[in-house]
Amino acid sequence: MSALHFDTLVWHWPIAIYLFLAGVSAGAMFFAVLLKHFVLKQNAYQSGFIRAACIVAPVAVMAGLGILVADLTKPLDFWKILVFYNPKSVMSMGVLILLIYQVFMFMWIGLTFRKPVDAWCESRFPIVLKLTALLARFEATITGLLVILSLALGAYTGFLLSALPGYPMLKNPVLPLLFLASGLSSGAASSLLGGVLMNGKPNDKEVHFIHKVEIPLILVEIVLIFTFFMGLVLTGGQSKIAAFNALGYGFWGWIFWVGIIGLGLSGPLAMNLFMTTTSKRKWAYVAGTACLSLIGVLLLRNFILYTGQMTIA
Repeated sequence: MSALHFDTLVWHWPIAIYLFLAGVSAGAMFFAVLLKHFVLKQNAYQSGFIRAACIVAPVAVMAGLGILVADLTKPLDFWKILVFYNPKSVMSMGVLILLIYQVFMFMWIGLTFRKPVDAWCESRFPIVLKLTALLARFEATITGLLVILSLALGAYTGFLLSALPGYPMLKNPVLPLLFLASGLSSGAASSLLGGVLMNGKPNDKEVHFIHKVEIPLILVEIVLIFTFFMGLVLTGGQSKIAAFNALGYGFWGWIFWVGIIGLGLSGPLAMNLFMTTTSKRKWAYVAGTACLSLIGVLLLRNFILYTGQMTIA
């Protein structure tokens, strides 16, 4: 017998927003590294899309942390999580990943914009030049660790939900992979949207590169969603009930089929394929595709969070 409950939810929409923003930050940094390494090289700092990613990533992760702290029962006690780590706690390990990720994120951003930073600081703060020169010696290591940490952060957003005991839908092992893939997709979309808003050209090589990665990424998301729910159905019992409750004909059923599958995945996939076959990309196409992707990922976070708490074991 399924147990549906809506008034006793443990986690509400602020957690979904936090999960969304953490994924956006991780995805934006991941694609910024790819663009610099494979496309732009040393001129990366001149790209509007790199600039957008380097603004979106820190703003998103800090805003997400702010929302998380504000949602705590005792927000002023948040410092205890930073001091007293519990290696068995998903929350503690997540905070640790977030902190280390931010350190390497800012180091990488500093190295990427080293040329303009050094030029500005040369006569004002000459000590900064010594610091950037020191960091430059370890650029490859910093970049590699940042990629690992961004992937870990993206996957962690899925592991965090598993901390809620007694909910069969949230114990699904596919969830971290699904949230990682959708987080990377949201990071790519935010970088594209921010880039074109910062006067990046919609037909630039950065856009072509991201779209080439986005198409298989969307297909992977669709496969992971299918695997996620098929695993629940094949497990049977309350897991099967949880899957059918989530995909039913109610409000969340419409959110899933129309909002996530329709607008969030099928829409961007079709538009990406259309832009791939045309010789030129237009501003409206790039911005529209990015907005649909972001809406789809945000809906997915809320859908999993709420429907995952609808059925208890």
